[in-house]
Amino acid sequence: MSTPNLHMILFAIFATFAVSTRCNMNQSQHGVALFIFGDFLADVGTNNYINTTSYFRANFYPYGETFFHYPTGRPSNGRLIVDFIAEYAKLPLIPPYVRLWEHGFKGGANFAAGGAGALVETFQGLVLNLHMQLKQMEELGEILKKELGNEKAERIISEGVYFICIGSNDYVTRVADNPTPFQSISMEDYVGLGIYELGGRKFAMMGVGPIGCAPGMRASTKNGSCSGEVAKTACCGSGPYRSISSCGGMRGVREYSLCRHPEKHIFFDSFHPSERANQQFAQLMWNGSSSVTKSCSLEALFENVRV
Repeated sequence: MSTPNLHMILFAIFATFAVSTRCNMNQSQHGVALFIFGDFLADVGTNNYINTTSYFRANFYPYGETFFHYPTGRPSNGRLIVDFIAEYAKLPLIPPYVRLWEHGFKGGANFAAGGAGALVETFQGLVLNLHMQLKQMEELGEILKKELGNEKAERIISEGVYFICIGSNDYVTRVADNPTPFQSISMEDYVGLGIYELGGRKFAMMGVGPIGCAPGMRASTKNGSCSGEVAKTACCGSGPYRSISSCGGMRGVREYSLCRHPEKHIFFDSFHPSERANQQFAQLMWNGSSSVTKSCSLEALFENVRV
């Protein structure tokens, strides 16, 4: 498939990516940390190490088959958007925060966890929601101050880039199950625990796209506005469009089909993009495509050290 056609399909499926900061391109990106919050779209293995079910894990074949050649916990055949962003920023792959003690602090931390929502009620008791992820960031800030001293720790936190992709699961659970109103979310709590309060100033946030375009939601929503067969059908799964989340045979349904060329599909499984799609998105975010990114590029955030 040609790159322009892939771009058109990506635009139709995903929401706008917004960047919030002053956009200057006049300083070195070296030394700028990347902090990641979110759900399965950014989970690089957090759920391998928490008490949850296989439904919220991707630590089994065929996940990871293309790039890593073994399952890492990433819900794709290879790398995720945040992996490519780290590469473009000349950082190592950012490890899950829950294993940070093993890897050491080398360029940031990834708090994202599959199934997470902005609301505490979303898959409550099975996932690390945004509230818990923010608490972990608060904890990391204290650790950095203890290990590096207040001045250096505060500089790492204030100059870091905070990538946030969350919200889809809050809607999915209310479409697939009995719809319940969005309630009991306390904005005061989020402000109190928020990254800004901890010193963060540079934010990159992914919007929630048309959820009905994911193969796993097609049967529920009957969304006909999504274009292209590669967007309709996942590489791995079962049922129409491979919409049943059975990839790997570890989520209740043992039988599943696996395509030969995941790079030709937007979705690797019924809900999550293929490595090729992740790479295309990361490039568009990094370069600041006007069709995807507002108000400036991710590259600008990493170059803009002092804010």
